Formats: sequence, structure tokens, C-alpha cells
Amino acid sequence: MSASDDRPALNQPLSGNAMPRFGGLATMMRLPAADSPEGLDAAFIGIPLDIGTSHRPGARFGPRQVRAESALLRPYNMATGAAPFDTLQVADLGDVPVNTYSLEKSLEIITGFYRRVLAAGCRPLTIGGDHTIALPILRAVAERHGPVALVHVDAHADVNDTMFGERIAHGTPFRRALEEGLLRGEKVWQIGLRGTGYAADDFDWPRSQGFNIVPAHEVWWRSLQPLMAHVRESIGDGVPVYLSFDIDGIDPAYAGGTGTPEIGGLTVPQALEIVRGLRGLDLVGADLVEVSPPYDPSGNTALLGANLVYEMLCVLPGVRVR
Repeated sequence: MSASDDRPALNQPLSGNAMPRFGGLATMMRLPAADSPEGLDAAFIGIPLDIGTSHRPGARFGPRQVRAESALLRPYNMATGAAPFDTLQVADLGDVPVNTYSLEKSLEIITGFYRRVLAAGCRPLTIGGDHTIALPILRAVAERHGPVALVHVDAHADVNDTMFGERIAHGTPFRRALEEGLLRGEKVWQIGLRGTGYAADDFDWPRSQGFNIVPAHEVWWRSLQPLMAHVRESIGDGVPVYLSFDIDGIDPAYAGGTGTPEIGGLTVPQALEIVRGLRGLDLVGADLVEVSPPYDPSGNTALLGANLVYEMLCVLPGVRVR
């Protein structure tokens, strides 16, 4: 959807010239808070859940800190020319009220929340939370759009069969998603994988399912614009695409505030190239997960997360580029 004469005035981020950036409500980009997705083209949503994590906790605080750091962001993208608030109605829908004592119940709550968002024609941009949240979101997305293509940025493939005997955790969502028919295996791209493993064949399972694997070491010192051109061509026009971006896909030198950091990761410019490279695809939703503020008191990881979520907004269908 785009703006038209019969629609309400489009929401705008609160200017730093109208209210000091350290003041006002801490919504994403200090946009209006909304309690319904009706009438919205896109919405920022927080999922403060980290009971699926396997190492350092704290991602439950990610949505709040990313929103706080987003106060510095301005509406116009100087690099790409994108002006999302000129054509889209955007608001902050707040946080999903997860059950902090039950991962299984939380998944049901999340899927139900996103089912309503998607039914309203609103494209969700999610701030996590650990990576477990991708599974219940994809369940709602696939109900609406059918199996989707996936661009997954991460240090880890997150295709474990179980973790400590559990089938649901932050290291299992994309195996479960494929098993449940939520993904188009040949149109899944996993970018930035790296680190140590338990066996030489740790990444063989996703390859056997048709996933396209791009290990981090294969793109060191390279622009990812050619890769993203290939990703766009391989996914094709009219195919619904979901972006799932784990902040640990980026090297901990830039994003140390996360639960499972791995050295040798992507750079910030490469991360921007990935997100910006999705322009032109039918991006039906996206998430930014695993920001753990307690492990980065500087706020830099959350600031990076806020910028990446804004960049995701900038590549949604219907965004005008000046």
C-alpha cells in the first residue's frame, strides 16, 4: 500500500528539533505507538524473549535497548535515497506479551500476534529476542503467503535437530521451519556462517535441503553487492521473501553485545549491502535478533541493530526512492 488522499496523514518520527533525543517515549524511531495493525503498511514489533538461548542470556532486553538507540535515527536514508515515511504508514506495535516461563506457550502467543498483523496487510519488522522467535513468525507468514524464500544472516545455521533433547530452541528454528513446509529450500540463503563445529559435516544438512550457504571466510574483504544481485536473481520476482538477521552474523568487533559471538564475521558495510541488496524483492517481513545489551554497555550493538531495522524498512515494497 502507498499513501493516498483518503488516508490519514502518514506518521513521522519525532524530530530531534521538536523533542530532545534523550526525551519522549522510547518507541522505535520515536514513532507513534499503536495498539492495532489496521491501517498500517509496516510496523515495528518487539519480542522480549531469550529463554531459547544456549549461552549468554540478555536478548530479552534487546527490543527496549534497540528502541532507545533508535532515537538518533532520522527519516531520510542519505545513502540510498529511500524515504519510507513519505509513502508508508508506520508505527510501533509494542511488544508481544510472551510467557517468560514457557517457550512452547510463547511460540503460540507469537504466532497468534503475527497472524493478526499479517491479516491487516501490515509487514512486520521484528526486534528480538533470541532466534527461536523466527519459527513462530514464519508459521504466521507461511499461513498468509505460503512457503517463503529466506535470507538468513548468521554465524550459525540454526538447523540443529535438538538442543539438550529439545526440538525448540534458538539453534533449531530453520530445521523446524523446513520440516513444517514454511520455507522454499532452494530459495534459502544463509550468509556469514562460521566458527567451530562438532563435526566436519555440520553444514551438510542445509546443503542437502537445497540451502545456499555462504560462509563468512569466502567473502572476507569483498563487497557483497555481486552476491546480492545473484540472490535477487535466484529468488525471482513475485516470490515472498523473509529476512532473518542475527546480529552475531556481524563480527564481534562491531557487535559484541550478543549471546554467541564468533570471530571472523561480516563487517558493518557488508551487513548494509545485504539488507540494501533486497530492494526489489517482495519482502513480507524481517527480524533482527540476538542483541544482548548487558554484554555491550556502550550501546553500540543496539545502535547497529536499530540502524539495520531501519534499513529493512527502507527496502520494503512501496518505499519511494528520491
